[in-house]
Amino acid sequence: MSLFIASIASGSNGNCYYIGNADEAVLIDAGISCRETVKRMKRIGLSMDQVKAIFISHEHGDHIRGVEVLSSRYKLPVYISPDTLRYSRLKLEKNNTVHFKAYEPVAVGNLIINPFPKKHDAADPHSFTIRYQDITIGVFTDIGAPCDHVIAHFKQCHAAFLETNYDDGMLEQGRYPYHLKKRISGDEGHLSNIQALELFKAQRPEFMSHVFLSHLSKDNNDPALATALFNEHAGQTTIIHASRYEETALYHITAGNNGATVQTLHKKAEQISLF
Repeated sequence: MSLFIASIASGSNGNCYYIGNADEAVLIDAGISCRETVKRMKRIGLSMDQVKAIFISHEHGDHIRGVEVLSSRYKLPVYISPDTLRYSRLKLEKNNTVHFKAYEPVAVGNLIINPFPKKHDAADPHSFTIRYQDITIGVFTDIGAPCDHVIAHFKQCHAAFLETNYDDGMLEQGRYPYHLKKRISGDEGHLSNIQALELFKAQRPEFMSHVFLSHLSKDNNDPALATALFNEHAGQTTIIHASRYEETALYHITAGNNGATVQTLHKKAEQISLF
């Protein structure tokens, strides 16, 4: 019972997260090009042959940029809500387009993907948990505030991709215009380091083994600052920065009272593929 997970890209320039077992995997969002997605996955021993579906959280360009080509080239179904599809203006093949609804779990092989609503300035935004047997992984990004839906699902996770978009001081003192600062820090914008940390401290289950700090702003955050902030309170949880520039290592998550890292596969060109 284990899941392999990695951030392929995380930031306003593109978002894509890989979650899978030994037989099948899904991508949550596809916000970088098909070529770059495949290249980054290959560097950590992953193949598109494992990917069986793409799930789209909302219609913003940094989450959908690579969807059309990936879906067409690899004949992958795209799971997307009707309103997100409408506002995205994606041109998807009808036989590769599947609608989902909040709280109606979707089975992809032995993976169970559960979509649920979140607060964000999009038509019909969702986050997801991905479950395989006793292991649950959550993708919690593009969230203005940690609503009850987010809190309930975060408490279930053995590992999570958690938005830490901005540092309050850097955003306030930065070059962004006032209206954009208000959008980012509003209830339908993004989570700050402090908001994410409070969620982590208050709701983290004892078995959460990994948190990936995700969707960091290039201008309004600092990876070292965010990581140090979380490490002060991490306990047995491993804190990883999910970069906008490159993929993370591939992490092997298993169920246990305190979670476990059985294997961490680093980015090396000579690495032998897992699958």
